[in-house]
Amino acid sequence: GAFCIGTDQIDLAAARRAGVVVFNAPFSNTRSVAELVLGEIIMLSRQIFPRSQACHRGEWRKSATGSHEVRGKTVGIVGYGHIGSQLSVIAESLGMSVIYHDIVPKLPLGNARPAESLEALLRESDFVTLHVPDTEFTRGMIGAGEIACMRKGAYLINASRGKVVDIPALRAALDEERLAGAAIDVYPVEPAHPGEPFVSELRGLDQVILTPHIGGSTEEAQASIGREVSTALGTYLLHGSTTGSVNLPNIDVAPLREGGCRIINVHRNVPGVLSAVNRAVAESEVNVTGQSLGTIEDVGLLIVDLALGGEDPKARELCHAIAGLPTSLRTRIL
Repeated sequence: GAFCIGTDQIDLAAARRAGVVVFNAPFSNTRSVAELVLGEIIMLSRQIFPRSQACHRGEWRKSATGSHEVRGKTVGIVGYGHIGSQLSVIAESLGMSVIYHDIVPKLPLGNARPAESLEALLRESDFVTLHVPDTEFTRGMIGAGEIACMRKGAYLINASRGKVVDIPALRAALDEERLAGAAIDVYPVEPAHPGEPFVSELRGLDQVILTPHIGGSTEEAQASIGREVSTALGTYLLHGSTTGSVNLPNIDVAPLREGGCRIINVHRNVPGVLSAVNRAVAESEVNVTGQSLGTIEDVGLLIVDLALGGEDPKARELCHAIAGLPTSLRTRIL
């Protein structure tokens, strides 16, 4: 179980080939991230960070210059998923106009509207906030060219994945005052443990809010993550359901019928697996009451329900026979 959203710390392909299911918690901290981003929008707009720093230095910088309400401003949300859509609703409640861009067509919530393109969103937004996964298509998606499309005086917020933004290009735009500021919670390279040195080109800039990857780090989110992942693990162990798995086919199965048993077989995704399993079942003269099959890349998952008790020697022999197939990676019986 990955008690977080990201699974960068896990070799998913190796786990898949070993027949080990991996679950994460993609929904449990979405509210926490959305709230942090909204708070950063307000702090950037009101110049809270540099003025707080000045007070700590003993300087009294009371001025309205550069401070603005967020009401009436436009926030552009890149990635209109669970976090982006929540942020959309909250931002609109403060009187902000919301536009969004997603590679998958999404119905808008409230008065939000989809932008014609990423470039159109960048041109129209006072605040651009990123909520996309780490993929080959999103790495470096906000570089010098995209930043050049943004309004002069706009703000960039990244609470998604560190490799999405070209940090040197962002630093250049801030130094040249093409952007008014930024809030960054994730970085291309992050310290592995608390207390290790943090290195970034953005350090020392008053107009930049830097946080140590704490978007989802609230006590409420951590409790919710614990429940979500442990529930998924328990459901898999008790029933064999892989709903929510990030590396095996997602198969949702009902609780096992009384008096029956269930064989779960993770196997190499090659032709002939299903016929070989069914042949073994037929030779055991056991009746099949249900069967589900799913594949993902080089691995398949087969769940077979049998009209036979799990403690029956015949069921154990059948499970052993299926586990002994050359294509089998991991097999167990419930």
